Amino acid sequence: MSKQTFMPTILLKRLVSVGFWMALVVLIVLLSSDSRGQTSGMNPQDKNINAQTQLEVIDSVSQALNQVYVFPEVAKKMEKYLREQYKNKKYKDITSLDQFTQKLTEDLQEISHDKHLWVGFASDEMLARFRGDTLTDEAKQLELEERRRDNFCFKEVKILEGNVGYLDFRCFSDAADAGFTAIATMNFLAYADAVIFDLRQNGGGSPSMIQLITSYLLKEPTHLNSFYVRKTDSINQFWTQAYVEGPRLTDVDVYVLTSSYTFSGAEEFTYNLKNLKRATIIGETTGGGAHPNDIKAFHNLNVGMSLPFGRAINPITGTNWEGVGITPDIQVPQEKALQTAHKEALKKLLGKTTDETRKKSFTWSMETLDALLNPAKVDIGLMNKYAGKYGPRMITLEDGELYYQREGRPKYKMIPMSQDTFMFDEVRYFRLKFVSDSSGRVTEVVGLYDNSRTDSSPRTSE
Repeated sequence: MSKQTFMPTILLKRLVSVGFWMALVVLIVLLSSDSRGQTSGMNPQDKNINAQTQLEVIDSVSQALNQVYVFPEVAKKMEKYLREQYKNKKYKDITSLDQFTQKLTEDLQEISHDKHLWVGFASDEMLARFRGDTLTDEAKQLELEERRRDNFCFKEVKILEGNVGYLDFRCFSDAADAGFTAIATMNFLAYADAVIFDLRQNGGGSPSMIQLITSYLLKEPTHLNSFYVRKTDSINQFWTQAYVEGPRLTDVDVYVLTSSYTFSGAEEFTYNLKNLKRATIIGETTGGGAHPNDIKAFHNLNVGMSLPFGRAINPITGTNWEGVGITPDIQVPQEKALQTAHKEALKKLLGKTTDETRKKSFTWSMETLDALLNPAKVDIGLMNKYAGKYGPRMITLEDGELYYQREGRPKYKMIPMSQDTFMFDEVRYFRLKFVSDSSGRVTEVVGLYDNSRTDSSPRTSE
């Protein structure tokens, strides 16, 4: 959602924790020769400050807030709070500029609860990459090269069992640069029967990419979102595109995976689709950042500021997700979101198809996902009985887990589906069932395949 991003080194861990790394792209540029990932007080480029410098920073930050911040009345409250803190000598023991800007960020967010609003230390080298509040042409080129090497945040695209498409992308890069990558990705998914968008590690980005990807999911031009800009007292609308390259995916079920890290532009994408009833949201409540922001650089003070200048207005709800996040339709821990979404997609596809072969395939895959989400509990004594050699198949018990290995092949961890049947995450077309005689002695293992084929291996040794 930011037009550009400025990431002081010392804020890396803290800002990542709230999901504000839409600009991994600029982060690498800004940290290329600085003390990346250091903790507070360890930055060799930090500056010592006194009370006068603190006041100058507060003056500059307050002026910017009163001129630009989306809510004028909140800007005044923040200025009042900072000045009270200063007057009451709450900052008197802070002599590090880096630590002081971190404290200012905490105080600003204490009043505004706005995670897009922060202040940070900026070294001379960082500021040299800016002309005013804008990156220099050289810095922009370096940024673009880094984003290209990162494939514009598109990390993985594939087809899961049941012809369910899956896309993991970590930010919404500007479509002017990343459009070809996005178009190629959406065309790869063109003939999937359902699509899962994984935004669990996505911290936001450009509205232009939100427009482009969403355009593939809707038939008609659709009003997605608007931004109110305080300084110009104007509203900018964002609509889907009338034309896209390749087929649209308008008739497939869509799922969006979220976590508490999902933030900003990633939340807009999620919020838009949820309110359009075009997607099922699965995972955790998102971070809660709905304000577009610009960067303000105070070159004379070695300070940078992320300054929200507007607010999102959804055409359906008339509001946004600021401060509250987006509650998923299906709430699960983020680590279970993918399997849950895949299972939901297969369940819907199963209900639609009349093809018996596909029904069997969907059912097989759903059973697999059930086992991954909720593996059966098997007593250690029973697992010990299963350990042994079964012709070319060897079962071993290691650290309370069963492992399977066929001669000349890799070893796989066995995931229990029931007391006697196990599956393998890496080889999902195959399962193994233990067979016991009337006395309870395990006599053989039977291989089960997704095409209904079976094979048996009698036990040859304990």
